[in-house]
Amino acid sequence: MLVRELVDKEEMLSYLPVLNELYPSLTAEEYSRELDEMLPCRYGQVAVFEEEECIAICGFWIGNKLWIGKYLELDNIIVRASHRSQGVGKLMFDFLERKALEQQCKMLSLDSYTSNFKAHKFFYNEGYVPKGFHFVKLLDKDAVR
Repeated sequence: MLVRELVDKEEMLSYLPVLNELYPSLTAEEYSRELDEMLPCRYGQVAVFEEEECIAICGFWIGNKLWIGKYLELDNIIVRASHRSQGVGKLMFDFLERKALEQQCKMLSLDSYTSNFKAHKFFYNEGYVPKGFHFVKLLDKDAVR
């Protein structure tokens, strides 16, 4: 398996079927518009490949917070159902941790739905711990994919 950073919007768009495992209603047009908004804001993606097949994708953001400084946030961690529990997530997380260190980040972070217990176990095993709550107030409930 090979982990690498996706280089541009066109390459990201080509792996929409992987994202559709988590967001089945996400269309190519919507995804393209979202990437147009996100890419100028220090957004990127990494993917795991088995031979030529993309089997996992994770978005990431590099930002700054007053309380910690520079950080890397993992976003939309998706491993194809057929490849779960095979070390794919670990490969991706290790790659992103190295990237964070290269970028001189002081923290890695991620959000996870409270009901995603299997993922929580993985996150704990990778050294992630809950630091607080991420509160949301939905202004458009129909916008949630």
